[in-house]
Amino acid sequence: MRWVFLFLLVLNLFYYVWHQQQAPLRAKEVAPLALYQGQQRDIRLLSESDEVPKKREALPARAQEEICLFLGSFAAEDEARRVEQRLVSLDIASSVMPLDVAAGVDYWVYLPPLASRQASLRQLKELQARKIDSYIITQGDLSNGISLGMFPRMESADNVLSRLREAGYEPLLRELPRAQRNYWVRVEPYARRLMGDVLLTQLGNDFNGLGHQLMPCEGVAVAQ
Repeated sequence: MRWVFLFLLVLNLFYYVWHQQQAPLRAKEVAPLALYQGQQRDIRLLSESDEVPKKREALPARAQEEICLFLGSFAAEDEARRVEQRLVSLDIASSVMPLDVAAGVDYWVYLPPLASRQASLRQLKELQARKIDSYIITQGDLSNGISLGMFPRMESADNVLSRLREAGYEPLLRELPRAQRNYWVRVEPYARRLMGDVLLTQLGNDFNGLGHQLMPCEGVAVAQ
Protein backbone atom coordinates (compact mmCIF):
# COMPACT_ATOMS: atom_id res chain seq x y z
CA MET A 1 0.00 0.00 0.00
CA ARG A 2 2.86 2.32 0.87
CA TRP A 3 4.41 1.70 -2.56
CA VAL A 4 1.21 2.69 -4.25
CA PHE A 5 1.13 5.98 -2.33
CA LEU A 6 4.74 6.76 -3.21
CA PHE A 7 4.09 5.96 -6.86
CA LEU A 8 1.13 8.36 -7.00
CA LEU A 9 3.16 11.08 -5.31
CA VAL A 10 5.99 10.76 -7.80
CA LEU A 11 3.49 10.73 -10.65
CA ASN A 12 1.92 13.99 -9.41
CA LEU A 13 5.30 15.65 -9.10
CA PHE A 14 6.23 14.60 -12.60
CA TYR A 15 2.92 15.99 -13.93
CA TYR A 16 3.42 19.30 -12.19
CA VAL A 17 6.93 19.73 -13.60
CA TRP A 18 5.79 18.84 -17.11
CA HIS A 19 2.82 21.23 -16.89
CA GLN A 20 5.02 24.13 -15.83
CA GLN A 21 7.35 23.60 -18.77
CA GLN A 22 4.47 23.50 -21.24
CA ALA A 23 2.58 26.63 -19.92
CA PRO A 24 3.46 29.91 -21.79
CA LEU A 25 5.30 32.53 -19.81
CA ARG A 26 3.13 35.55 -18.76
CA ALA A 27 4.76 38.95 -18.89
CA LYS A 28 4.36 41.02 -15.79
CA GLU A 29 2.33 44.16 -16.27
CA VAL A 30 4.86 46.89 -15.55
CA ALA A 31 4.02 50.53 -16.07
CA PRO A 32 6.21 52.23 -18.66
CA LEU A 33 9.26 53.92 -17.22
CA ALA A 34 8.45 57.17 -18.98
CA LEU A 35 5.01 57.27 -17.37
CA TYR A 36 6.53 56.65 -13.96
CA GLN A 37 9.11 59.35 -14.44
CA GLY A 38 6.43 61.71 -15.71
CA GLN A 39 4.43 61.19 -12.56
CA GLN A 40 7.53 61.82 -10.52
CA ARG A 41 8.12 65.08 -12.36
CA ASP A 42 4.56 66.23 -11.61
CA ILE A 43 5.04 65.73 -7.90
CA ARG A 44 6.85 68.49 -6.05
CA LEU A 45 6.89 69.84 -2.55
CA LEU A 46 4.74 72.84 -1.84
CA SER A 47 7.74 74.67 -0.43
CA GLU A 48 9.70 74.06 -3.67
CA SER A 49 7.04 75.39 -6.01
CA ASP A 50 7.46 78.83 -7.54
CA GLU A 51 3.73 79.04 -8.02
CA VAL A 52 2.80 78.91 -4.36
CA PRO A 53 0.09 81.52 -4.00
CA LYS A 54 1.30 84.30 -1.78
CA LYS A 55 -0.96 85.90 0.76
CA ARG A 56 -2.18 89.14 -0.70
CA GLU A 57 -2.24 92.16 1.51
CA ALA A 58 -5.40 94.07 0.92
CA LEU A 59 -4.39 97.72 0.90
CA PRO A 60 -7.32 100.06 0.60
CA ALA A 61 -6.89 102.38 -2.32
CA ARG A 62 -6.65 105.90 -1.03
CA ALA A 63 -9.01 108.05 -2.89
CA GLN A 64 -7.27 110.96 -4.51
CA GLU A 65 -8.37 114.30 -3.21
CA GLU A 66 -10.47 116.08 -5.81
CA ILE A 67 -9.17 119.44 -6.99
CA CYS A 68 -11.50 122.16 -8.21
CA LEU A 69 -10.82 125.31 -10.15
CA PHE A 70 -11.96 128.47 -8.33
CA LEU A 71 -12.61 131.73 -10.16
CA GLY A 72 -12.74 134.98 -8.23
CA SER A 73 -12.97 136.47 -5.87
CA PHE A 74 -15.98 138.79 -6.04
CA ALA A 75 -17.18 141.31 -3.49
CA ALA A 76 -20.76 141.08 -4.80
CA GLU A 77 -22.71 137.89 -5.40
CA ASP A 78 -24.28 139.13 -8.63
CA GLU A 79 -20.82 139.46 -10.21
CA ALA A 80 -20.10 135.81 -9.41
CA ARG A 81 -23.50 134.82 -10.81
CA ARG A 82 -22.68 136.42 -14.15
CA VAL A 83 -19.52 134.33 -14.43
CA GLU A 84 -21.47 131.23 -13.45
CA GLN A 85 -24.05 131.91 -16.17
CA ARG A 86 -21.29 132.30 -18.76
CA LEU A 87 -19.87 128.90 -17.81
CA VAL A 88 -23.30 127.26 -17.77
CA SER A 89 -23.91 128.51 -21.30
CA LEU A 90 -20.72 126.64 -22.28
CA ASP A 91 -21.92 123.44 -20.54
CA ILE A 92 -19.29 123.84 -17.82
CA ALA A 93 -20.60 122.68 -14.45
CA SER A 94 -20.01 125.35 -11.82
CA SER A 95 -21.52 126.91 -8.71
CA VAL A 96 -21.18 130.05 -6.61
CA MET A 97 -19.69 129.66 -3.14
CA PRO A 98 -19.82 132.39 -0.46
CA LEU A 99 -16.68 132.37 1.67
CA ASP A 100 -15.92 134.34 4.81
CA VAL A 101 -12.28 135.33 5.12
CA ALA A 102 -10.50 137.08 7.97
CA ALA A 103 -10.22 140.80 7.28
CA GLY A 104 -8.78 142.13 10.51
CA VAL A 105 -9.91 142.76 14.08
CA ASP A 106 -12.41 145.19 15.58
CA TYR A 107 -11.88 146.57 19.10
CA TRP A 108 -15.03 146.79 21.21
CA VAL A 109 -15.06 149.07 24.26
CA TYR A 110 -17.83 148.37 26.76
CA LEU A 111 -18.94 148.50 30.38
CA PRO A 112 -19.95 145.12 31.87
CA PRO A 113 -23.57 144.54 32.97
CA LEU A 114 -24.57 145.79 36.38
CA ALA A 115 -26.67 143.94 38.96
CA SER A 116 -29.94 144.84 37.25
CA ARG A 117 -31.23 146.31 34.03
CA GLN A 118 -32.48 149.40 35.88
CA ALA A 119 -28.99 150.05 37.21
CA SER A 120 -27.54 149.73 33.71
CA LEU A 121 -30.16 152.15 32.33
CA ARG A 122 -29.27 154.72 35.02
CA GLN A 123 -25.61 154.37 34.07
CA LEU A 124 -26.48 154.80 30.39
CA LYS A 125 -28.32 158.08 31.11
CA GLU A 126 -25.34 159.30 33.11
CA LEU A 127 -22.96 158.59 30.21
CA GLN A 128 -25.22 160.28 27.69
CA ALA A 129 -25.47 163.33 29.94
CA ARG A 130 -21.67 163.57 29.69
CA LYS A 131 -21.90 163.50 25.90
CA ILE A 132 -20.34 160.01 25.72
CA ASP A 133 -21.70 157.88 22.92
CA SER A 134 -23.15 154.75 24.50
CA TYR A 135 -25.82 152.11 23.85
CA ILE A 136 -27.43 149.39 25.92
CA ILE A 137 -26.50 145.83 24.90
CA THR A 138 -29.67 143.77 24.44
CA GLN A 139 -28.35 140.25 23.71
CA GLY A 140 -25.42 137.91 24.17
CA ASP A 141 -23.25 137.31 27.20
CA LEU A 142 -22.99 141.08 27.73
CA SER A 143 -26.73 141.68 27.76
CA ASN A 144 -27.60 144.83 29.79
CA GLY A 145 -24.02 146.01 29.51
CA ILE A 146 -23.21 149.28 27.77
CA SER A 147 -21.43 149.50 24.44
CA LEU A 148 -19.08 152.46 24.09
CA GLY A 149 -18.10 151.91 20.50
CA MET A 150 -16.37 149.51 18.13
CA PHE A 151 -13.16 150.65 16.47
CA PRO A 152 -11.08 149.26 13.60
CA ARG A 153 -7.83 150.57 15.12
CA MET A 154 -6.37 149.96 18.54
CA GLU A 155 -5.31 153.63 18.88
CA SER A 156 -8.90 154.81 18.65
CA ALA A 157 -10.03 152.27 21.25
CA ASP A 158 -7.22 153.34 23.59
CA ASN A 159 -8.33 156.97 23.42
CA VAL A 160 -11.86 156.04 24.49
CA LEU A 161 -10.54 153.79 27.28
CA SER A 162 -8.38 156.61 28.65
CA ARG A 163 -11.24 159.13 28.53
CA LEU A 164 -13.61 156.83 30.41
CA ARG A 165 -11.04 155.96 33.06
CA GLU A 166 -10.44 159.66 33.68
CA ALA A 167 -14.20 160.02 34.14
CA GLY A 168 -14.19 157.34 36.84
CA TYR A 169 -15.41 154.33 34.85
CA GLU A 170 -13.81 150.93 34.40
CA PRO A 171 -14.29 150.03 30.73
CA LEU A 172 -13.19 146.75 29.19
CA LEU A 173 -11.91 145.85 25.74
CA ARG A 174 -12.82 142.87 23.60
CA GLU A 175 -11.24 141.95 20.26
CA LEU A 176 -13.69 140.72 17.64
CA PRO A 177 -12.39 139.07 14.43
CA ARG A 178 -13.75 140.92 11.45
CA ALA A 179 -14.81 138.71 8.55
CA GLN A 180 -15.27 139.74 4.96
CA ARG A 181 -17.58 137.76 2.71
CA ASN A 182 -16.33 137.06 -0.78
CA TYR A 183 -17.83 134.96 -3.55
CA TRP A 184 -16.08 132.38 -5.71
CA VAL A 185 -17.18 130.37 -8.72
CA ARG A 186 -16.18 126.73 -8.33
CA VAL A 187 -15.71 124.61 -11.45
CA GLU A 188 -16.31 120.92 -10.81
CA PRO A 189 -13.33 118.54 -11.27
CA TYR A 190 -14.76 116.73 -14.29
CA ALA A 191 -15.34 120.08 -16.03
CA ARG A 192 -11.84 121.47 -15.50
CA ARG A 193 -10.66 120.04 -18.83
CA LEU A 194 -13.00 122.49 -20.57
CA MET A 195 -11.29 125.47 -18.94
CA GLY A 196 -8.45 126.07 -21.36
CA ASP A 197 -6.01 128.99 -21.35
CA VAL A 198 -7.94 130.75 -24.10
CA LEU A 199 -11.19 130.68 -22.11
CA LEU A 200 -9.47 131.80 -18.90
CA THR A 201 -7.89 134.73 -20.71
CA GLN A 202 -11.24 135.71 -22.22
CA LEU A 203 -12.94 135.57 -18.82
CA GLY A 204 -10.18 137.71 -17.33
CA ASN A 205 -10.72 140.34 -20.02
CA ASP A 206 -14.51 140.30 -19.69
CA PHE A 207 -14.64 140.35 -15.88
CA ASN A 208 -12.00 142.89 -14.87
CA GLY A 209 -8.90 140.73 -14.42
CA LEU A 210 -10.67 137.68 -13.03
CA GLY A 211 -8.20 135.42 -11.24
CA HIS A 212 -8.19 131.67 -10.81
CA GLN A 213 -6.56 129.07 -8.58
CA LEU A 214 -6.68 125.34 -7.89
CA MET A 215 -7.80 124.25 -4.43
CA PRO A 216 -9.22 121.07 -2.82
CA CYS A 217 -12.95 120.95 -3.51
CA GLU A 218 -13.78 120.20 0.12
CA GLY A 219 -10.83 122.06 1.61
CA VAL A 220 -12.48 125.46 1.48
CA ALA A 221 -14.74 126.36 4.37
CA VAL A 222 -18.12 127.44 3.11
CA ALA A 223 -19.75 130.27 4.94
CA GLN A 224 -23.07 129.35 6.48
